[in-house]
Amino acid sequence: HWHGFRNVIPFFDGEPSSSIAVPPGRTFTYVYRPHEPGTYMYHCHVEDIEHVHMGMTGLVFVRPLQDGNTALYPSGKYVYNDGDGSTGFDREFVMFLSEVWAEAHWDDAHIQLPDWTDYKVDFAMLNGRCYPDTLAPNGSVDPFNPVRDANGTLVPTPGHEHLQFQPISSLVRCEEGERVLLRFANLGFDQATMSMAGIDMTIVGKDATHLRGRDGTDNTYVTSSVTMGAGESYDAIFTAPPFSGQGDYDTYVLYNRDFTHVANTATDGFAGQRTEIRVYPSNSLQPQQYPNGWG
Repeated sequence: HWHGFRNVIPFFDGEPSSSIAVPPGRTFTYVYRPHEPGTYMYHCHVEDIEHVHMGMTGLVFVRPLQDGNTALYPSGKYVYNDGDGSTGFDREFVMFLSEVWAEAHWDDAHIQLPDWTDYKVDFAMLNGRCYPDTLAPNGSVDPFNPVRDANGTLVPTPGHEHLQFQPISSLVRCEEGERVLLRFANLGFDQATMSMAGIDMTIVGKDATHLRGRDGTDNTYVTSSVTMGAGESYDAIFTAPPFSGQGDYDTYVLYNRDFTHVANTATDGFAGQRTEIRVYPSNSLQPQQYPNGWG
């Protein structure tokens, strides 16, 4: 089921009562023609509570036609077909929020039926990781050609073997003055408010919709926090502040303001949905090839 896609043909929507059931061992190809750019989500819609909770989810980025075809912004990269370069950016990072209730995982593994009215978050994650693992590097250099062993299993980054199947980092690295796109998407069950201490961001899109009215009215807004419910996405752009000149980079914190979501069960210190924005001096980093610093 694809969140936010308008006028989808029911056969390709993944909702069990209106689409086609796929027997075990068979396949069914979903066909879409995206009409609007933005940040979309998809998830399994069979036993969806359990399956979403266990990670049968993902994101789709639809690029605007304007992308790479105009000089409205120097990088040639945009979030939407804005016509004026207002959604142009230099670097792009996804922040995919999800959660784990440990009891439900144990119950499902032991053929027990969890009572979802007792739901509570034991582990809150960004891109499948909890802090400080959110700062660990990506699992491969090229996301389209990840390193695999002879059995087809992902090969982990040395020193981060425990992140073998969570290969996406949430660390934001940018240069002073650059415009950075953060794609927030929440497929946890709880509401989340992600805040950046010391940096304001401009919300330019919500649920794959540019915040501009049909009459051209600018509905974007500036904030240091973005609150999203389950199944919502937001596109936010911030300009990296000047580098202080102290050390190799300046550090800013991006975190969930619900402090139960920046701690893990039975652990001390910060954890959960927390990461860092590291601002480097100009001409320190290579241009970004793929989102989240891949490539």
